[in-house]
Amino acid sequence: MSNVQKVTDVILIGAGVMSATLGSLLKELTPEWEIKVFEKLSSAGEESSNEWNNAGTGHAALCELNYTPEKSDGSIDISKAINVNEQFQISRQFWSYLVKSNLIRNPQDFIRPLPHMSLVEGENNVEFLKNRFKALSDIPMFQAMEYSEDPEKLREWIPLVMEGRTSKDPIAATKIDSGTDVNFGALTRMLFEHLESKNVEINYRHSVKDIKRVSDGSWEVKVKNLESGETESHYAKFVFIGGGGGSLPLLQKTGIPESKQIGGFPVSGLFMVCNNPEVVEKHHAKVYGKAKVGAPPMSVPHLDTRFIDNMKSLLFGPFAGFSPKFLKTGSNLDLINSVKPNNVVTMLAAGAKEMALTKYLIEQVMLSHEKRMEELREFIPNAKSEDWGIVVAGQRVQVIKDTDTGKGTLQFGTEVVSASDGSVAALLGASPGASTAVNVMLEVLEKCFPEEMFKWKDKIEEMVPTYGVSLVDNPELFHEIHASTAKTLGLVEKERVYS
Repeated sequence: MSNVQKVTDVILIGAGVMSATLGSLLKELTPEWEIKVFEKLSSAGEESSNEWNNAGTGHAALCELNYTPEKSDGSIDISKAINVNEQFQISRQFWSYLVKSNLIRNPQDFIRPLPHMSLVEGENNVEFLKNRFKALSDIPMFQAMEYSEDPEKLREWIPLVMEGRTSKDPIAATKIDSGTDVNFGALTRMLFEHLESKNVEINYRHSVKDIKRVSDGSWEVKVKNLESGETESHYAKFVFIGGGGGSLPLLQKTGIPESKQIGGFPVSGLFMVCNNPEVVEKHHAKVYGKAKVGAPPMSVPHLDTRFIDNMKSLLFGPFAGFSPKFLKTGSNLDLINSVKPNNVVTMLAAGAKEMALTKYLIEQVMLSHEKRMEELREFIPNAKSEDWGIVVAGQRVQVIKDTDTGKGTLQFGTEVVSASDGSVAALLGASPGASTAVNVMLEVLEKCFPEEMFKWKDKIEEMVPTYGVSLVDNPELFHEIHASTAKTLGLVEKERVYS
């Protein structure tokens, strides 16, 4: 292959939902740009985006209690919940655009309507949930939410959870029918099929070994063909690193100042999966609980109906674990190799500050099957050990960086790191991740292509009609857009009169 052929406009590293989304946006905005994708595995969506490696929740803060923390005065901070929900609405709009434009088909293969519920037990937790419900009730995106402390109503909503429950502690739940189950693996594969039809060059079994800036300001990306063993250099003016947990090591190779003083802490996950079809059929919702005192946000327990390969499944978790790998298919040296002279102090500071997390992970690793069953029985009192197995979920790398609160602060969220000139960007972090992929990739475009955004504005607004508009301040627009995307994506809700 000649050097001329190796020069392209955009290189996307990693064939996950983030690269798929960014590539799809760019092909609509600048169809003439050449795009190359490099992925070390043999197909798209096999790491964090894979349906077995994430919770499959369309994160919209409808049920996730960690998005609505309680303040010291007892009031509920709903700002993050509103932000996450608005970002998910942006994803729904872009997916709807793709369906309407016949760029992807059969949305039911990746998204389905599914009630989202929050469930708590104990007097203090019930009070928290009630206050949360009241705080959200006037917000357009949450007005359809219902609240109940009535055991009979809860038996109607979640019969499997209420069956055999003997505890005298008060119990309460919220329910909203506009929640979704999203198969991000299927979505990722659909988007890459679309990109291939648009002449995007997708190279599987190609591992990126180095990224460095060359004299003209563009980037040289050294890529090893894992089939032939050959290493080639490819050049582009813009590089996006969307390699899940593998993004941090690649970002470090760029040497950009923005990559300094950033570390990563890998956390592995396990889910319990039900292998008894009769039990699976008794539950139809995503039910999120409240993280135990001292447990990290990613440990929020949830009992999820899932649709994978068009089959209904039931999963419970996550149970955290520790592995030094940054990817499920990574190396045991990933964590050690990520420690550099410029981030060692940051990493050590995090280690000193996060002793509670370390203790929690050790305890989780030591859990026996029966101990996990005990946690499951807090959700399903009659759960039988023989009905449940274990599936190993994906690796997540939580970002560690220096913030206003001090050195070595562990970040729980999704974060874009980009060069000051916008020539390279990387996506780090975890939840809400894939659910907010479209908003995050629009953020990448804003950071990296500020001069192009003006001429792209009309097309972006065609794809995402509420781009740049606050839905919380425009309730009529929210209801209009929400109903429109629900129709296009086949998300049928119960009819409800909004106040």
